[in-house]
Amino acid sequence: MSVEWTTVQVLAVIFVATLIRSAFGFGEALVAVPLLALLMPVETAVPLATLLSITVAGVVVLQDWHKIHVRSAGWLILFTLLGIPVGLLLLMTAAEIVIKAILGTVIIAFSLYCLFSRMQFELKTDRLAWIFGFSAGVLGGAYGMNGPPLVVYGALRRWSPEQFRATLQGYFLPASLVGMCGYWLADLWVPAVTWYYLLSLPVALVAIFLGRAVNQRLDGRRFQRYVHSGLIVVGTILLIQSLRR
Repeated sequence: MSVEWTTVQVLAVIFVATLIRSAFGFGEALVAVPLLALLMPVETAVPLATLLSITVAGVVVLQDWHKIHVRSAGWLILFTLLGIPVGLLLLMTAAEIVIKAILGTVIIAFSLYCLFSRMQFELKTDRLAWIFGFSAGVLGGAYGMNGPPLVVYGALRRWSPEQFRATLQGYFLPASLVGMCGYWLADLWVPAVTWYYLLSLPVALVAIFLGRAVNQRLDGRRFQRYVHSGLIVVGTILLIQSLRR
């Protein structure tokens, strides 16, 4: 396979992943990391995906900062930081297959309930934000999977598509910056990461603005269906990963 064709594939993956993230506020990791890892070493794919995550979150925050639930994002970030040490302990003591199987089952059951139940539960305040932020920290510290609890929380808060997208990016921006600092300290921010990032930046920016246009055209009910459908995909992937071990 030629270098040129590989580059085209990398750009295509980044475009699709960034479009998904910009339109819905989450989900790009399901596309970017597994597919990029087929085209380059995973040690390059993960920092590259993180740099792109910082870019998406940064642009969205600049565009729609006034739509961010600052209080919600602040509480989620705070309790995520408290949960990370527990996640690291979990990584050393608990079986990954069990955690992923339980998490996948809970996510699928929750989303199926929200899609088909006539009684819709809603969180009207941030009173329970600590549960979801702490869970995100635990899963992020253990397995790098801090996203699912945050998406569930946003869905339960019934944020509009614009608020959902902006608030999650208000969370992911500092989280991704911290992660990128970790890759830099671990000498994983290599020249190849920077080269692919600069090469893909124009494609990513186009996808960000297209995703924003898609997001603004979604009504609340249809957006919730897409979010829960995405969560079912996440849960299914987690179950598959647990069965393969």
